[in-house]
Amino acid sequence: MPETEKEKMTGFEPGLGAWVTPEGTQFRVWSPDSKSLDLIVAPSSEASGSVRPLKPSGDGYFTGHFQDLPAGTRYQFRIDGEHAYPDPASRFQPEGVHGPSEVVDPSRFHWTDADWTGVNMEDLILYELHVGAFTPTGTFTGVCEKLTKLKDLGVTAIELMPVADFPGNRNWGYDGVDLFAPARCYGTPDQLRRLVNEAHALNIGVVLDVVYNHLGPDGAYLGAFSPYYFSSRHKSPWGDAINFDGKHCAHSRNFFIENALYWVHEYHIDGLRLDATHAMVDDSPTHFLKELGQKVRASLPGGRNLLLIAEDDRNRAKLILPEEKGGFGLDGVWADDFHHQMRRLLAGDDEGYFQDFSGTAKDLAQTIRQGWFFTGQKSAFRKRARGTSTEGILLNQFIHCLQNHDQVGNRALGDRLHFAVDPASFRAASALHLLLPATPLIFMGQEWAASTPFCYFTDHPEALGKAVTQGRRNEFRHFKAFSEADSILSIPDPQAPSTFINSKLNWEERQRGPHTGMLNLYRDLINLRKSEPALQKSFHPSFEIEALGKNTLAMKRQTGDSSSLLVVACLKGQESIIIGTHSITQPPPGKQWSLQWTSEDTQYTDPPSGPAVRLEKQKIILNFQGPCTALLRAVEPD
Repeated sequence: MPETEKEKMTGFEPGLGAWVTPEGTQFRVWSPDSKSLDLIVAPSSEASGSVRPLKPSGDGYFTGHFQDLPAGTRYQFRIDGEHAYPDPASRFQPEGVHGPSEVVDPSRFHWTDADWTGVNMEDLILYELHVGAFTPTGTFTGVCEKLTKLKDLGVTAIELMPVADFPGNRNWGYDGVDLFAPARCYGTPDQLRRLVNEAHALNIGVVLDVVYNHLGPDGAYLGAFSPYYFSSRHKSPWGDAINFDGKHCAHSRNFFIENALYWVHEYHIDGLRLDATHAMVDDSPTHFLKELGQKVRASLPGGRNLLLIAEDDRNRAKLILPEEKGGFGLDGVWADDFHHQMRRLLAGDDEGYFQDFSGTAKDLAQTIRQGWFFTGQKSAFRKRARGTSTEGILLNQFIHCLQNHDQVGNRALGDRLHFAVDPASFRAASALHLLLPATPLIFMGQEWAASTPFCYFTDHPEALGKAVTQGRRNEFRHFKAFSEADSILSIPDPQAPSTFINSKLNWEERQRGPHTGMLNLYRDLINLRKSEPALQKSFHPSFEIEALGKNTLAMKRQTGDSSSLLVVACLKGQESIIIGTHSITQPPPGKQWSLQWTSEDTQYTDPPSGPAVRLEKQKIILNFQGPCTALLRAVEPD
């Protein structure tokens, strides 16, 4: 192993599954109620069809070390002389989640990222993608081939939806059952390593979505080795919760923490997006999330940065407050209130959880100012109080989006926001989103207003698949648009191959029509975010935002010296704004505002339709004839 690779692996020694050592291959599995465990070597391997007993090693673990089972060996574990199953910590499942596992040697891959130290939260511009739908090939290699386009766009990290292997050949990834095995339909482990390595060569980080709150319904053999992986007291929306606080929970917690260590060290992953942390119930003195963060960060070599981001719908500040203030010390959290306010304002959605949001410019400004909207007030949708204060939390710890996989794919038709609003509104909203101090997340294809939907898709066995299809359609029966029996049939069948195929991005459309203009807009805004001093979080700029009208907001960002920007966003309809009559629109002393840029400039739309600007008694009047975001800079008077 090269010296640089040894340094990268500092602090992590595998303790589960199969791993290659200089003396052979070590196997270790936890199965505390089993009397015996055998290693069954698959007939296709060199030591074809052999059976190797594993030895009990204390605390319910069984181990074995064999010199003649190299990388590439396929194997299963047989419990008490009866059923054989894949390794719970399998590094690869080349024949699918029901087939044998394969020994993988990570040291064979040649890394070239020794100088890469990760991505800082203050520099983060996230781009979420689904490997299978991102490119025509739907593979890790396919993503690799598009990295230069993402570099040109300006994103600083890609966020991969879960890649842990799942049943079938198409899935969002949240039905994963082999948490250590990259999905074989996307490629091999080394092809995923190559994707990460090439991203780092382009100064792009890689964040991986991991699911530690449940396992998928098909091919999940973890429970065959021990029932103690699952809680006997807690439930999740998907069935039994993971055991983080019950009998033998230390071993269950260790399994998931080792998974995090594995991705960070063996794949050089720069961050983990922890799915649905609200479904991770833990009443123990040290919450699992806090322990995970402590142990993973303690394993890192000096100078290497790691991001831990929660997805949590409770608006709980404790997740991201530092440990010294009683928090778990995570770096960021998906804060969907921003999306909900924007969707309500722009598209008028008012069913389901959208009923909790007014979509007024005033409430949108409050959401942006706080990071999320609900800070303890009662939610009509949830019928209980929701949220906590965000005092003491940096705004860049909130991940804000206009689209993500949930907010598109969990809609009945997988329709994107720009399907429902006019292009000018989407341009104006995009500009506001990318100029905010919150960390922006862009969902694949959003940057060119992709014409393809992103639907919910699965590839389960027939009986389970029928249940999933029916459940999906029943989910929307209470929505007005699907109250008629026939309308339910318009919802794409998750099991149909066409549902997946139709969700794949069409990269050719970027080069034509309105898509090119939208791509120009996103590229310019991201470049501005990264280069403009008043937008650089490292300068600790002052930040203000206020509603100026029903659908219009003003945001001021400045460095405290010579760089001051005023953003005025008319998100819907028409509005006439007099600059200077509101305190937030007053220029700094001795300066005046100069219009620099609008989301309706010629490079984004033809014909352009930015606001008419009029000077009247030393006051600037912006007459918005339609949705538009305008950027003004404080300059010396003429």
